[in-house]
Amino acid sequence: MSTVSMAANQAKQDEFNPFKSMAKGFDTAADHLGLDDGLREVLRLPERELKVSLPVMMDNGSTRVFEGYRVQHNFLRGPCKGGIRFDPHVNIDEVRALAAWMTWKCSVVNIPFGGGKGGVICDPRTMSQGELERLTRRYTAAIMDILGPDRDVPAPDMNTGEQTMAWIMDTYSMHVRRTTTAIVTGKPLNIGGSRGRREATGRGVMISANEALKMIGMRPEDTRVVVQGSGNVGGIGALLLHREGYKIVSLSDMYGTVYNDAGLDVPAVLAHLNESGRLEGYDECEHLPNAGQLELDCDLLVPAATENQITSENADRIKARLIVEGANGPCTAIASEILTDRGVVIVPDILANAGGVTVSYFEWVQDRMGYFWTEEIVNSRLEQIMVEAFQEVAETARKYDVPMRTAAYILAIDRVASVYKLRGVFA
Repeated sequence: MSTVSMAANQAKQDEFNPFKSMAKGFDTAADHLGLDDGLREVLRLPERELKVSLPVMMDNGSTRVFEGYRVQHNFLRGPCKGGIRFDPHVNIDEVRALAAWMTWKCSVVNIPFGGGKGGVICDPRTMSQGELERLTRRYTAAIMDILGPDRDVPAPDMNTGEQTMAWIMDTYSMHVRRTTTAIVTGKPLNIGGSRGRREATGRGVMISANEALKMIGMRPEDTRVVVQGSGNVGGIGALLLHREGYKIVSLSDMYGTVYNDAGLDVPAVLAHLNESGRLEGYDECEHLPNAGQLELDCDLLVPAATENQITSENADRIKARLIVEGANGPCTAIASEILTDRGVVIVPDILANAGGVTVSYFEWVQDRMGYFWTEEIVNSRLEQIMVEAFQEVAETARKYDVPMRTAAYILAIDRVASVYKLRGVFA
């Protein structure tokens, strides 16, 4: 392989490495803030990383060993906070990036958490409920020494949910010999979950889209929307946008894309999805392959699936004038630059999808108080925090004359750096 080819391959690998994408955004913001090299290193690197081997008895009587991670990026502003994902493609750089993004996300919305993230390399689609429960409990036991309501508070993420959190809460509680509901968020309501939590990330996307339209002078009823994904972020986000008057023209799941130029009946689409388990088979639309969905004609694009969906390879074909990032890291750093140069406004993930961690914070507070709020109170407080954060990011963008992604990093990093300067270095 020639030197040029090797360099091109390395550049492509770097673009798709989520931790390097995070670091690029971090460094750009740190330059604007004038942070010294020592402080940059402190804030960029994770404070703790744990890798665990997880032997699990499978239904057929065999033992299989899974690999898991928990990364705690930063404790300066409070306990680490972040989801746990079960996925075949989990890797340590992905978990590092997601943990760092959680630090900046919590800081952007100004809640007292640092960032953490966890993952287990597995394919939940091929595992029984019993196997998933045994894996979850083994993983919890393996990372117990670094968990706790004042240390690290996990939450659901890709392929995990309320039941997974219930198993974690129970496993932790059995080890410490007391029921500890505040050890996780995203739990079922009857064991300390919060009203409005399941809808929170999608609601945050909707609030961010509303604020972005005001900023660029558009109206929901004139806005055609493509949503990549149809789960708790994409599906709920699409439903809430639909209720606000947006025209949702496309949704997708892992099996394919549905499209209707006149606008989808989103409640009907989601009812079909809930009944059949996939979008395939829904009438009143065209069925398209997922490849190319992001390039459909629209005003607002909501990538709400996973990271690295908009890259240097397809950024030039994106037609939307506004992107609200429902997923973590859906645009690579290079793609974000290409889109910004074209005048596309991007509401970055660490702002747009912060609704989930904000209501997770509410759940943690309610668990510690032993007093629970109505859904109206949860949604009202979420909107107040999200709108205020959006306005602060927009003001920072104007102040520094930078895109919203850089502005969000500047705001977040400055808050964490100021805490570091106040607390000093423990010797």
